[in-house]
Amino acid sequence: MKASRIGAVGLFAAAVAWIGSGYLLPHETPESTAAISSQTAAEKPFRVSTMQTQVVPHSARLVLSGRTMADKKVAIAARTNGVITELRVKRGDRVSKGEVLAVLSDEARDARVIEARAKLDQKARERQARQLLIEKGTLPRLNLLDLESQEKAAEAALAAAEAELARGQVTAPWNGIVNSVTAELGQSMTAAVPGSAAEIAQLISLDPILAVVEVSERRLHGLKIGSPAEIRLVTGDIAPGKIRYISKSASDTTRTYRVDIEAANPELKIPDGITVEVAVSLEPRPATEMPRSALIFSAGGELGVRIVRDNKTVAFVPVTIAEDGQQTMWVSGVPDGAQVIVQGQDFVAEGQVVDAVPADSSKTAKK
Repeated sequence: MKASRIGAVGLFAAAVAWIGSGYLLPHETPESTAAISSQTAAEKPFRVSTMQTQVVPHSARLVLSGRTMADKKVAIAARTNGVITELRVKRGDRVSKGEVLAVLSDEARDARVIEARAKLDQKARERQARQLLIEKGTLPRLNLLDLESQEKAAEAALAAAEAELARGQVTAPWNGIVNSVTAELGQSMTAAVPGSAAEIAQLISLDPILAVVEVSERRLHGLKIGSPAEIRLVTGDIAPGKIRYISKSASDTTRTYRVDIEAANPELKIPDGITVEVAVSLEPRPATEMPRSALIFSAGGELGVRIVRDNKTVAFVPVTIAEDGQQTMWVSGVPDGAQVIVQGQDFVAEGQVVDAVPADSSKTAKK
């Protein structure tokens, strides 16, 4: 009996020792190995890819939509009374400066020129005859001033009659295209302001052609008169030009400023009133180029990038977009030579220590 009790106590003690060995003696299990590996990985810095920035002067391109406009547009009107006896142009004709567009009936204008010329000849002969008598002392010298005044008045009357005669021919004020003809042959014209019954035709000038765009006040400071520009038509054709006019007053409705771009149009291929896209080169500003994917928003909603400092910690730098491209962007605000995170920036935080490695430029450009 005593031997059985001793054996039972021994078995109990052996069981307790076996169970306690799991807590007291070191051992390895798959679970413990995974825990140790995760702890080691947590202590290793997160790896990110970076690119070194290079700040250079960059001329951004401002792309705007607009329309073409004729350089000059005027209504040609009769400046005297008469009936149209000749109508020498039709819609679409190209005319040169001084070319006759229409001829009005004489209305005795030629006769008034003959009359004025005869009076001038008469006054000139009178002055010459009486001047001889004045030189001989027969007439007082004061009469000479009166005779000269009468002769000048006759000259002015002749000049007025000749000007009225010239108004019988309606001419083009400059080179252009006849956009419309509103008068008819045989129509009676009365000298009046343009837009009345005296209007004969409308003349436009398309060389040079203007491209008119509206620019916001935020972009206006980068524009200068004479700066190069590029006009792209809906057909795909491109015409080089330059800025000719920048408005000093904003539109009351859109708060934008009108800008006119002038382009040569010698063959008149660019018509008036079509939609165009204008690319204007702005003044150079310090900026750096980087992939679009590198840009992030901070917790406060500010646009910027994350960089790696010299102590291998992450910092956020706010940026301003200088030009938005398809694959890359030009931004300002990043120091020259900074290490910008281009891969992994969404998985790190400010102040975190990271392992920075140079990025593959060919891959980051496609981001």
